[in-house]
Amino acid sequence: MRPEILNPLFGETQSLKGVGKVLAKPLEKLRLTRVKDLLYHQPSYWMHRKRVDVLDEIDVGETIIIEVTPVDYRTGGPRSPLRVHATDKLGNYISLTFFGRNPGWPKKLLPLGERKVISGKLERYGDELQMVHPDQVLDPDQKNAIALLEPIYPLADGLGNARMRQLIEQSLALAPDLPEWIEPSQLATKSWKSWKHSVLALHSAESTDADDRLAYDEVFANQLAFMLVRANNRTKKGTPIQGDGRLRKQMALPFQLTNAQQRCIAEIEGDLAQSAPMLRLLQGDVGSGKTLVALMALLSAVEAGYQGAFLAPTEILARQHFNSLQKTLAGVPVNLAILTGRDKGKVREATLMGLMDGSIDILIGTHAIFQEHVRYKNLAVAVIDEQHKFGVSQRLMLTQKAERTPHLLAMTATPIPRTLTLSQYGEMDVSRIDELPPGRQSIDTSVISNSRISDVVDGLARHIAAGGQAYWVCPLIDESEKSDLAAAEDRAASLQARFGDQVGMVHGRMKGPEKDSVMDRFQRNEIKVLVATTVIEVGVDVPNASLMIIEAADRFGLAQLHQLRGRVGRGSVKSNCLLIRSDTLSETARARLTLMRETNDGFRIAEEDLRLRGAGELLGTRQSGDAGFRVASPAQVNDLIGPATDDARLLLDRDGGLDSERGQAARIALYLFERDWGVSLLRSG
Repeated sequence: MRPEILNPLFGETQSLKGVGKVLAKPLEKLRLTRVKDLLYHQPSYWMHRKRVDVLDEIDVGETIIIEVTPVDYRTGGPRSPLRVHATDKLGNYISLTFFGRNPGWPKKLLPLGERKVISGKLERYGDELQMVHPDQVLDPDQKNAIALLEPIYPLADGLGNARMRQLIEQSLALAPDLPEWIEPSQLATKSWKSWKHSVLALHSAESTDADDRLAYDEVFANQLAFMLVRANNRTKKGTPIQGDGRLRKQMALPFQLTNAQQRCIAEIEGDLAQSAPMLRLLQGDVGSGKTLVALMALLSAVEAGYQGAFLAPTEILARQHFNSLQKTLAGVPVNLAILTGRDKGKVREATLMGLMDGSIDILIGTHAIFQEHVRYKNLAVAVIDEQHKFGVSQRLMLTQKAERTPHLLAMTATPIPRTLTLSQYGEMDVSRIDELPPGRQSIDTSVISNSRISDVVDGLARHIAAGGQAYWVCPLIDESEKSDLAAAEDRAASLQARFGDQVGMVHGRMKGPEKDSVMDRFQRNEIKVLVATTVIEVGVDVPNASLMIIEAADRFGLAQLHQLRGRVGRGSVKSNCLLIRSDTLSETARARLTLMRETNDGFRIAEEDLRLRGAGELLGTRQSGDAGFRVASPAQVNDLIGPATDDARLLLDRDGGLDSERGQAARIALYLFERDWGVSLLRSG
């Protein structure tokens, strides 16, 4: 149960004064739904204002506070801005410019002849001084209400900075004095103040290193929770598995396993042989052969008389895995089955019966395979394709489907920097496939301006004429599937006008059978160009598809670009990736596209993605559901994870764990940052 001292911080923002349904919408858009979210809503920057008595050219570019008198209103027409001409006490002129369709509002704000104190950025427009949309307009007796130093917060439509400041001040008034969870010597070394002092400082001019202290708290809670999971896992009873190799020997693989694959298989076999259940992350680049390594673990379970389960993130990928594993296991006496949300009636019933009586050896499917009514006879190994961004609590939930805790192997096809692996999968051991199978070709990547899109379509025509197939991924407009779908539909229509029914489209709103039909036609080379949105995993394995076209590539993160590029280069034909960019590029976008052109190394791309994104989201998306950081930036995670991990280890190994005085404080930190699954495990264990 959450400590009572934290209850005010978990109150909804709608409980604050002045927050109704209208204001709740922009707050929700900013993910500010609770009081504690507002406490950690850090200013983007601080506005410095300068009080002046008279207008002066020397102050152009500065944000000033000055008393003026409006003397004239001017507008050039219905679409022109309203200009309020005003004078300072010496008669110097300034034009106060207002854009918008309601000229009455500035006139009401600045009546002619009435002195007003205004604040805003002083600019030059032609021969006159100008201030566009003053941020403050007050009566002279209120001039001291305008702060010389004001925090400016990230905002959303319908929520202004002054209102945001009021809400944060209400939240700060609810902040309790929390006991200290940081190890005393660490606190002294950094000269950090208390939690409450740091939260207050974050929103004041004395913020200095308060944000580092608060980021450290979150990283510390994260690492402590992972350590509790690992400790709890060592107390669980698993099923020691030692397969005899008979099924694996019957596999007719047309290639040799790489050294990296063999090493990872050995590490996994070592875990399976233990009575403590495995918790391992298998990390590898696109095409490195992770699925085959996972299959070896599943076959070990079957050889020892147990069942295995393979969870895929989407139905498309589940069916792809099912089909590819059937081919890989052709002639091997293993009973594979598939279960997704689409399977109904007698087919579903037969699958569920087969799981309960043990006649199904390996089940492949979506999250449906772990629903409450799905029962296994003796599940011993669960494999999770981590692309669906399962968080820690969900990963642990999947291990509760058997009498004895199953061994868990999570896979990720997104190479993750070592620091972030520790911060997102800290409860797991890590195996890393760091080489590609022999014969896997590198992919040539080119960047082209969208002004030459007709040349791209001409090149696509030549590619099709030569017998090739291609993916065309449409731009990421925003987080709305609807807008991404509209972009894909427009592109598909334009390509169909040129290539007819050789063009197909898949998107997240299509029904399962319709998706399957398009995918099947693409795999059978009936469809030459597959147009796709970005909201689905384009994970089909089509060796003949050797061209990937990504439209508006500068809007994508590096990891996403690398994942999409990995859909080609799977056959014997040389593959190409074409990145279509906007005419104007930011420096970060330019650096991303340059790196994509230079390298196919996913691990290098991942490290560079972290460096380029800075305080942005990790690798373009949150890598796991409840392991995302709200307070700590990636750069702070990188800097703080070492000392925070050591601090958490000291608490558990030297300072008495959660039962000690510092441990009780740390328990509060776990709940504050919603890592309380660590506490729950300790209690249930």
